[in-house]
Amino acid sequence: MNLREADRVEVTVLVDNYIDALLTQSTETVKRARISPNYTKAGKGLLAEHGLSCLIKVYADKEEHIILFDLAISPTCFFHNTELLEIDLSKVEAIVLSHGHFDHFGALEEFLKRTAKKMPVFVHPDAFLPRRLNMPNRILELPILDETKLKKAGAIIQKIKKPSLLVSDLILVLGEVERITDFEKGFPGAEAKIGSEWVKDQFFDDQGVVVKVKNKGLVVISGCAHAGIVNTIKYAKKVTKIDKIHAVMGGFHLTGPVFEPLIDLTVKEIKKINADFIVPMHCTGWKAISQFAKEMPKEFLLNTVGTTYIF
Repeated sequence: MNLREADRVEVTVLVDNYIDALLTQSTETVKRARISPNYTKAGKGLLAEHGLSCLIKVYADKEEHIILFDLAISPTCFFHNTELLEIDLSKVEAIVLSHGHFDHFGALEEFLKRTAKKMPVFVHPDAFLPRRLNMPNRILELPILDETKLKKAGAIIQKIKKPSLLVSDLILVLGEVERITDFEKGFPGAEAKIGSEWVKDQFFDDQGVVVKVKNKGLVVISGCAHAGIVNTIKYAKKVTKIDKIHAVMGGFHLTGPVFEPLIDLTVKEIKKINADFIVPMHCTGWKAISQFAKEMPKEFLLNTVGTTYIF
């Protein structure tokens, strides 16, 4: 893929699982949220929830492009935070969904309605499948991404399976990620309905986005990394033919008793990749996040809602 170089990429975390209003110290790379006194006087603060949404801005020469990567679990959290962060959503050019789980598309339909314009939505076709969690004591059916409702609200659905370029070839959407590691085995108990049958959910729709930053390398952003965060990074390197990873950020899905046994292996492999920055978010989980902080102190950045990362 002929991914163009960007002079700069800025990733603003609109929604994530963690908020720390006292984490205010900024650097050239990390800009912590500063909320207007008008909002604080009104008793308003940023919200966190078990969801993910990032605003991604890419700059190249005189070009500026803006996309949304995922849209949280609730319109309440998404729009509350964008208001406090004074985000101009009218400038969004396209939306990329990492996969078809409700904590990543919950505010999408409402966003489309409020935007009141046609909006390209890049998504793998499997994101529309019915899904459930088949647990030992119960079956939990998950909200379904409704293609008809999205189109009615103004979405121009772009179904992709292969790596695809957008916004003047400055952002790469990975499409189906190759599975090559021997320990990233997906999500036990997760099922998808294919035809009339419930089968093991392979999460072929899981995809990340990649930006190539001039003189720095690749910035890789995942939603939940159901395909495996190590698989995702290696596939980004393969598709772009670029070995240098500047930053890895997003959900790594290492929380809970099923996935915590993978923490040591994942941290070990991420260390080999030798990224300049590592920003575990969303479903990575406290145990994994703390281990990244311990074993990669120079590279680790603690995320909190409202932070903007500048690469």
